[in-house]
Amino acid sequence: MAVLDTEKMYHIALSKEDIEGAKYAIIPGDPGRVPKIAAFLQNSRQLAYNREYNSYIGELNGEKVLCVSTGIGGPSASICVEELHQLGVENFIRVGTCGGMDMKVLPGDNIVVTGAIRMEGTSKEYLPIEFPAVADLDITVALRDAARKLGLNYHTGVVQCKDSFYGQHSPSRMPVSYELENKWQAWLRGGCLGSEMESAALFTVCAALGVKAGAVMYCVWNQERASAGFVEEKQHDTEAAIRIAIEALKTLIGEKK
Repeated sequence: MAVLDTEKMYHIALSKEDIEGAKYAIIPGDPGRVPKIAAFLQNSRQLAYNREYNSYIGELNGEKVLCVSTGIGGPSASICVEELHQLGVENFIRVGTCGGMDMKVLPGDNIVVTGAIRMEGTSKEYLPIEFPAVADLDITVALRDAARKLGLNYHTGVVQCKDSFYGQHSPSRMPVSYELENKWQAWLRGGCLGSEMESAALFTVCAALGVKAGAVMYCVWNQERASAGFVEEKQHDTEAAIRIAIEALKTLIGEKK
C-alpha cells in the first residue's frame, strides 16, 4: 500500500512531506543524542518527538539527512527503520554505545561494526538464524576510512547483540546463567569486540528490505578489562563516533553525486 505524502507513520510521526526526499538517516539509540548529531548538519531543525523517536532534519554536502533515535533494543529499532524506509530512506548509519569485550578495546575507543551476533529476538522474525547480520560494505569502509582520517582510535569487527542488559552484567543471577556465561566465553574466544543491543536487528531488517546499513559504536567501558584489574574511567562523550559517522556520510554522499 502506497504511503501518501501527508500520511504520518504511526510510531515516528513523520510523513514523506516532512523528510523532504531524504535518503540518508543517522540513527542513535538515545533521543538525547539526536540534537548533538544534528548540530553537525546545516540548517537542522526538529521534526517530531513521539515515544522514543526524536527526529531532526538537516543538510550535509547538499543532501537532506535525517537523525532519528531508535530507543533501546531491536523491536523499537526495527520499527524506526521500517517506517523510515516506507518514507524513502535507503541508507542507515547507527551511532551507538557499547561495552568492550576484547581486551584491546579501551573505554573511549570506537568500533566500526562488520557484523553482529544475533543473540536477540527481533532478527529471527525477519530471516532464519543461519542468515548473517552483516553491515553494508560501502558504509563500513566509509566509516573505517573516516576514523583513520580523523585520527581516532578504532577497531573493526563483530559485536554481540543481545536483548537483556542485565543478562550481560548480572548473568549469574539468571536461571539461564549456564547459557549466558558459556556463550559469553564463546564470543570472547571468537574475537567479539563489544556488546550492544541494536545492530543485529538493524542489519537483518535492512537486508530484508534491500537497503544499506552500517554502525559505529563508542566504547563506554570494558568489563573484561575491569575484571582483569585495569582501573579505567567510563567514557560517555560520544562525539568521536558522531564525527566518524558524519565524515563517512560526506564520503557516501560524494560518491553518489
